[in-house]
Amino acid sequence: MLGVGMRARFCSALAASGLLAGLVVALPEAAPGGESDSFLGSLRAPTLVASTVPVTGPAAGDQNPYGVAVVPRSVGELVRNRVLVSNFNAAGNLQGTGTTIMQVDPRTNSSSVFAQISPASVPGCTGGVGLTTALAVFREGWVVVGSLPVTNAGQGAPAAGCLIVLNSEGAAVETITGPTVNGAPLINGPWDMTAVEHGGDATLFVTNVLNGISAATPTSPVSGGTVVRVRLELSRVRIPRVAEMRVIAEGISIRPDPNALVVGPTGVGLEGDTLYVADSVNSQILAVRNAFDRSTATTAQVISAGNNLNDPLGMTIAPNGNIITANGNNGDVVETTVTGAQIATATLDTNNGGGGNLFGLALAPNDRGLYFVDDFSSDNSLFLAPGE
Repeated sequence: MLGVGMRARFCSALAASGLLAGLVVALPEAAPGGESDSFLGSLRAPTLVASTVPVTGPAAGDQNPYGVAVVPRSVGELVRNRVLVSNFNAAGNLQGTGTTIMQVDPRTNSSSVFAQISPASVPGCTGGVGLTTALAVFREGWVVVGSLPVTNAGQGAPAAGCLIVLNSEGAAVETITGPTVNGAPLINGPWDMTAVEHGGDATLFVTNVLNGISAATPTSPVSGGTVVRVRLELSRVRIPRVAEMRVIAEGISIRPDPNALVVGPTGVGLEGDTLYVADSVNSQILAVRNAFDRSTATTAQVISAGNNLNDPLGMTIAPNGNIITANGNNGDVVETTVTGAQIATATLDTNNGGGGNLFGLALAPNDRGLYFVDDFSSDNSLFLAPGE
């Protein structure tokens, strides 16, 4: 079986002393313009917002923060401009066992548990609960989070999981897996997600990292990664209804990893009708054209590779339309244009213990900077690199 006893990517308290010495922005010599032309160049040194580890309750000690999403409107227990963060690991630091979504208040630098999802509350989620970077929150108060659980309390194999829909009170109300194709559900190891609302509907783009992975390929890459488009009908009073599920991109590299559990397509972001995907295995950024209306799956186009990209994980689209990715193998974020030019890098974490510390990214409201999670600190936390 895969994943026996595997832990988070180098998640450790030992490197806390090297965390966040200051923001250092570097621009390649060939980059057009100057630092003022880049989003990263407008950021100041990161500051701690709050720990994302619950200290009480049944999931006390959950850690390894992955997903980040800003609440757009106050509904129920959700408060506008607070930040939701999903945890992938439980207190024992075994991957695929985290069950909490924290709600962080940047005004008071505090956090509280928005949701603690028990496996019993999501019987349609194969394997249990292990919350990933796939996290979105909608104006109607619905929250969608991905689950890629590791069976046997983190000692077994990665399971297909599901998308979990929660209401504004933090209660799980629905699971989404999709139809089975070639023996696997369309949602098969949901690793990350971006979403957009339009009218009373929403469109989700979900990366999946378990297709084709088995004990026969313990560390070898396979081209099983996919992006699934999910159209949801939203309402304040009715549970969201799936109107369509379709694979729109396939053939993306994925592989098991003894430290990272799975390496595959992680960050996703939309600019116009093009979906950008972080190809972690090959340190590339991919583009899926016509993402909203595409009726058949395509092979994503490589727009940028290597250079400053070093296992890109989380992704967001900057206000200037550029692509921001967080590296998994060091403490840098990279700014890339939609034509593939890497115009800036910024060091968010200067730890000396390796990578694996940066995951989810989200823009702060009103262009106030960049939120990011860092699991290399002593307490696993949300940070803000404020804008000028």
